[in-house]
Amino acid sequence: MRFYNEDNDKKFSIRIITVAIFVVMAVAGIGFSAYLIYISHSLYMYILAILFTILSVVSGFFNIFASAFYYRSYFYDRYLNALKSRTRPLKKMPEVAVIVPLYNEEVERVEKNVLRLFDLNYPSKLLHLYIADDSTDVEKASAISKFCASNNITYIHRDNRKGFKAGALNNVIKGIHEEFLAIFDYDEYLVNRDFLVDLLPYFSDKKLAYIQTEKMYKKSSGLFEQSIGLFDAFFFKFIQQARGSNNTAIFAGSCGIIRRSVLEKLGGFPEYVIEDTFFSFEADMKKYHSLYVPVVYAEGKPIKSFTELVRQQWRYNYGDTQFLWYFYKHKKPKSMSPLSHIDYITHGFGLNYISVVLVLFTLVSIMIVFSAVHFVPITIGQVFQQQYIGTDLEIFGGLAFILSLLAPVIITKIYFNSVKKGLMIFMLNFSLAIVRTKAAFAAILGKNPSLKWNRPSNRRKHDILFAITNTKMELAMGIALIVLGVFATSQHNLAGGIWLLWYAVLYMLATVFMYKYG
Repeated sequence: MRFYNEDNDKKFSIRIITVAIFVVMAVAGIGFSAYLIYISHSLYMYILAILFTILSVVSGFFNIFASAFYYRSYFYDRYLNALKSRTRPLKKMPEVAVIVPLYNEEVERVEKNVLRLFDLNYPSKLLHLYIADDSTDVEKASAISKFCASNNITYIHRDNRKGFKAGALNNVIKGIHEEFLAIFDYDEYLVNRDFLVDLLPYFSDKKLAYIQTEKMYKKSSGLFEQSIGLFDAFFFKFIQQARGSNNTAIFAGSCGIIRRSVLEKLGGFPEYVIEDTFFSFEADMKKYHSLYVPVVYAEGKPIKSFTELVRQQWRYNYGDTQFLWYFYKHKKPKSMSPLSHIDYITHGFGLNYISVVLVLFTLVSIMIVFSAVHFVPITIGQVFQQQYIGTDLEIFGGLAFILSLLAPVIITKIYFNSVKKGLMIFMLNFSLAIVRTKAAFAAILGKNPSLKWNRPSNRRKHDILFAITNTKMELAMGIALIVLGVFATSQHNLAGGIWLLWYAVLYMLATVFMYKYG
């Protein structure tokens, strides 16, 4: 009897081919870098070749391990089914604290989503709801307080935002007794009432610290909103499943359950902007178990404006950059396997790879274009001579650029049946590259993250002045690339000029998206 059916065999074959493409890209980049160093004979070319090598090695590392995540995720169903077969029902249904943290949120949405949590399929006498409110808007705080008083919900308000969301959660935990904490964000609407009855039995494993479920935005008809949803979909459908089988699944801040006694032993949530990642790492370090269940139990509010996306990505990359330093400072090699180390490194570097490295590759591309000879007919033999190294770089760089475009398009076509969404993801990554890069440097310099979370606080569609004002750096980068591209073209380097002009368009998409989506 075969383990895979015909459909699974086909999916597995597609996955192997995709993995092979990523590995070939990585090896080709590193191999070409070695060739550049070998044939370089001037200081400028040595510098260029070394920079290209560094970026190729970084890119190769992420391509190889991205393909490893992608491959490992295929076997997660088997891992989860085996785990289910060993799970035993809890002898006694425990009390559960359902916590919703807030900060100046829409009152009507909060009321609707919180009331829905009373519909959880669980004995009401064992279910206790808590609102952790950090709102500075007096009217909103007052409205939420009255709502809680009318619905038997415990309302806890802080006058400061020390520790951000982590601080709010730690403040609540100090005064409650329930062993299990179910956390939901204010914008998440429960769509599967069996959240607790499905997940709590897994806690028969006394070492299990937390369970994370799949997070998803509510379905939307717009291409922009759907494409942003795929950012999370890639993480939860591939990365989380791969990490889950290695006990390094990340608690994603909501739609999950935490064992309070473990949290207390760890000293509460580490008070950083992405407290969930830090908590996950600390639990892993102390040899506790984690679990990822790829089922959607609640749907979040879709991101409908570019402003919201900028604020979200700023926070993510600021936090990821903080985490890298935290990881290297606190890691204990004997507590984790080499694979676990790689899981955390790739998580911390993830957005930096597709932002900081992207910006650096753009700068190296400028150097490449202006190292090239005029674009004239040459023989195959001449391509491999030192004086034509700039042309080599342009050709290889152009191919790499095309492959980086095709990768998200192919994957979204295979798994989400959409070429348009793959193209949108590619464009969004470029439009967010500078925002993410600035967030990384802000974290390194210890700047206050909240200064950027509110940039800007309102969303205004179809206001060109608003769009220009809030994407000044992206626009400046685009204009500089246009000038350089036109200059390269005037020097008869048509290929180099087109390359830089294409980059200019991609960076200036930030202004276009801010104008169109607010």
